Amino acid sequence: MRSRRPPDSEAAVSHLAPLPPPAPPSGFGRLPLGRWFLITGMSVALAFAVTAGLTIAQVNYLRVAREAVVDVIDPAVLRTLEASTALTAQESSIRTYGRTNEDQYLQAYRSGLAAESAAMAKLAALTGRMPGGSAKADLARLEQASAAWRRDFADVVVAKVPTLKKQTATAYAQINTQRFTAVRAALSAQQDDLSRLHDQGSTKIEAGWRTFYVVLVVLALVFVGAAVTFTLIVRYIVLRPISRLTQQVRAVALGDFDRTLQVDRPAELAELSGHVDAMRDRIVREWRRTADAERLLSDQTVELRRSNAELEQFAYVASHDLQEPLRKVASFTQMLEQRYGHELDDRAKQYIAFAVDGAKRMQLLINDLLDLSRVGRVGGEKAPTDVEKVLDTATGNLAAQIEDTDAVVTHDELPAVYGNRVLLTQLFQNLIGNALKFRSDEPPRAHISATEQGDMWEFACADNGIGVDSKYADRIFLIFQRLHARDVYPGTGIGLALCRKIVEYHGGKIWLEDPDPGRSGTTFRFTLPAIPGEPHG
Repeated sequence: MRSRRPPDSEAAVSHLAPLPPPAPPSGFGRLPLGRWFLITGMSVALAFAVTAGLTIAQVNYLRVAREAVVDVIDPAVLRTLEASTALTAQESSIRTYGRTNEDQYLQAYRSGLAAESAAMAKLAALTGRMPGGSAKADLARLEQASAAWRRDFADVVVAKVPTLKKQTATAYAQINTQRFTAVRAALSAQQDDLSRLHDQGSTKIEAGWRTFYVVLVVLALVFVGAAVTFTLIVRYIVLRPISRLTQQVRAVALGDFDRTLQVDRPAELAELSGHVDAMRDRIVREWRRTADAERLLSDQTVELRRSNAELEQFAYVASHDLQEPLRKVASFTQMLEQRYGHELDDRAKQYIAFAVDGAKRMQLLINDLLDLSRVGRVGGEKAPTDVEKVLDTATGNLAAQIEDTDAVVTHDELPAVYGNRVLLTQLFQNLIGNALKFRSDEPPRAHISATEQGDMWEFACADNGIGVDSKYADRIFLIFQRLHARDVYPGTGIGLALCRKIVEYHGGKIWLEDPDPGRSGTTFRFTLPAIPGEPHG
């Protein structure tokens, strides 16, 4: 079922102009908080990247320096020592062989030669990884000196032993001394250069460790500086401006309404303080304007009370003094017709009927206006009210019309609402009376139902009458508005206006439901408040 929702009442919408935008912040205050953290974070990230890069580079430098000392120079020193030992063993063995001609010394010489070759091969592999060319040159000189010693002494002794026998070593002793002295000089130079390279490597390692420690300290300072910087940003860019704004707002709350609210950073808080200050200024101006309006309203209240007193006096006069002449007019006119009717023609009797009908309609109109003016003013106390009992009273008041029109009034289970029993009886009586008045060719049918809508009950009064076009949905609730001629459907045009005033007095709304295509009749919907503090539904 489609329903036309009631138009909401005019909300108290302020037509004030939008608040002016605050003045843009200047200087450091124009930077938003996110930009502060972005700039600081990028600076910290850059410093961290630089120090991290330096740390990695220094670690790599230490690795290279350590490898040069531990994996190259120190093994080269050891191989040089092995070569020196092997050459010394060769010299001693070949010299002894030349004096004794015993083969065991020749074998010892050849073993020393093999040991020398192995040491020289390993040494040659290591010198290629040493910085500079001095190690290679020393190795080449050592190889040349050892080769010259073997050529001029060792090989000659081996070849001459069969001839010179035990005199061989003595015969070539001077050559041995010369050539082996050169070998010792080469070994000494080799060892000196290796010692120098070892010292240089150790120095580099020590310097590298010192630099590494410095880089670690710098890295720690970067972390500490980042923490301090972010702390200062939070304190001076966030907490302190918020504290200032809080103090300013507290001063306004304590009564210093002319206190200006302003902070200069960051941009978000500067803009917020500008908006809040604009609202404060507008609220103060509106408050002062309201104070002036309250004074004016107080004067108008006094005037309104006086007007209400006059209205009550008028209602009293209307209910007594105005109706008494109308009753006399109707009564004496009817008596005139009864006593002199045989002397009057049909036109005169028609005039008398017009006068009586006008007096009665004037009396009915006065009563309806009085009912409309009394809503919420006289006897308007609200209390928990059983709607089913209210409906029984209303249908009882309409019993004669219901019987004359063969009407049927039905209802669902109806709740209790918070309202005025007399006014609600008048509400249902008017709605059901309309269903009886604006009936179609079929006997009138009216059905009352209710559904829960939050803290309100929505009622529906549906009939099978002639219906109302939806374009008149708002017009029918206006006073004295009629959609039909008075001679077709009698009435004052106040009934639905009275219904709307009763519903609105109870805090509800009433509206005409859009009719479904192909369905005759009218459905009025209205809301009434549920009983406060009691479950319903």
